[in-house]
Amino acid sequence: MTLNTVKMPTPDALREIARGLGMTFSNDDLAAHLTAFASSIEAYNDIDKMTDELPAVKYPRTPGYRPTGEENRYGAWYVKTTIEGASSGKLKGKSVVLKDNVLLAGVPMMNGASTLEGYVPDVDATIVTRLLDAGATIVGKSVCEYFCFSGGSHTSSSGPVHNPHRMGYSAGGSSSGSAALVAAGEVPMAIGGDQGGSIRMPASYCGIYGMKPTHGLVPYTGIMPIELTIDHTGPMTATVEDNALMLEVLAGPDGLDPRQYGPIEVPRYTDALGKGVRGLKIAMVREGFGHPQSQAESDQIVREAIKQLANLGAEVEEVSIPLHRHGHNIWLPVAAEGATMQMMHGNGFGFNWQGLYVNSLIDYHANWRQRADEIADTLKNTMMLGEYMVRKHRGHYYAKAQNLVRRLRGAYDAVLADYDLIAMPTLPLTATPLPDANAPIAEILQRAFEMLSNTAPFDCTHHPAMSLPCGTVDGLPVGLMLVGKLYDESTIYTAAHAFEQKIDWKGITA
Repeated sequence: MTLNTVKMPTPDALREIARGLGMTFSNDDLAAHLTAFASSIEAYNDIDKMTDELPAVKYPRTPGYRPTGEENRYGAWYVKTTIEGASSGKLKGKSVVLKDNVLLAGVPMMNGASTLEGYVPDVDATIVTRLLDAGATIVGKSVCEYFCFSGGSHTSSSGPVHNPHRMGYSAGGSSSGSAALVAAGEVPMAIGGDQGGSIRMPASYCGIYGMKPTHGLVPYTGIMPIELTIDHTGPMTATVEDNALMLEVLAGPDGLDPRQYGPIEVPRYTDALGKGVRGLKIAMVREGFGHPQSQAESDQIVREAIKQLANLGAEVEEVSIPLHRHGHNIWLPVAAEGATMQMMHGNGFGFNWQGLYVNSLIDYHANWRQRADEIADTLKNTMMLGEYMVRKHRGHYYAKAQNLVRRLRGAYDAVLADYDLIAMPTLPLTATPLPDANAPIAEILQRAFEMLSNTAPFDCTHHPAMSLPCGTVDGLPVGLMLVGKLYDESTIYTAAHAFEQKIDWKGITA
């Protein structure tokens, strides 16, 4: 006899549920409702007996191991393993590390969080299969911040990630380990994720190339979600060519990700390389400079780098986009309220969309409720803000912010109608010292969120944006951010490659 997993609630349990919904029933009415549950519970048990609809795992692998000591001197590796891809393809001979929010079947994943430690996925993300089908070798998982909620590199449960340019300094976040491993020369390619700048921020701090593609260009299927409308994943590399090559492999619809809007044609991004910038029109956005937290020397480096693009033949003009100064504020309710409801209350996946739900992750992640005190202060702060605003204001400001995103997107699009690219500093400052383990909460939060002003708006508006190293301040890299029209990553690659090939970015100093 097969036992049913889903059980009928007791009368007391149903009364407690009703009370939580603000409903009051007589005993007879409650009993009537309970009786009506019988057929529904039977339906749930029918579903429970069916096999789940999950993609097949194609390539053999081993769980790997967690490296220590000199093998992990920057604290950037979570797991080392070796998964060989196809015998040929665009990425044959290339090694790739995955940010540890990407599901890799049979290999541990903790997404920087103690509450998820011990979870082993049973499926591969779409991008994993694409990388392996293209001949890449996946060499492990990189440390990321606690559920990816920090622009610094000091919140992961495994410990801080150090900047290879200076030990004791931030590698940026949340794709901290990916950036550090590429910058250290340990891998040429890495996967990052970006909801507020988490590809571009560590790319800027570490002096590598990080592309946040147009929202939905690369399928997010099989990556732990934060908030559907701002979830992005993309390449982080040591060279522009590798970045473009990697995006060719990653991009395109998979039929499972609702973030992908209709048919998407994927060009050969590597065809955009070697064309030079002569004739390209670049708008330098005044409001991208001079934030209250901006480092004057870093702003100066970015202006000099943009001048170098002009020297290479680009037409550069300064423009004003006043709404850019409000972009972070528009992003904040989407990130705080949306992530609280989807990633935390919704156990990562939430409701109201069709795509791949990974029940093994939903079930394991749901245990955060019994261990909430372990959550990093950066996420605690965000969750409390999101919960307060949802309870107090009914989601009003999330809704209004999403409406305002259209105005913000329109402001950038108006400039991009006359220019090929928008340029500004990726971040207002260079890498900062890592907080001590016992640092006050104020410092932990400051070092996590102080750099978001230029990157976060483009997660909402969905424009492609890339950070490229363009100089140094006191030996620490500075990032130039190039932003393009929706689905026009190619023009960004054209300009980035010209800069990389013609300009010694390490020679631009302040």
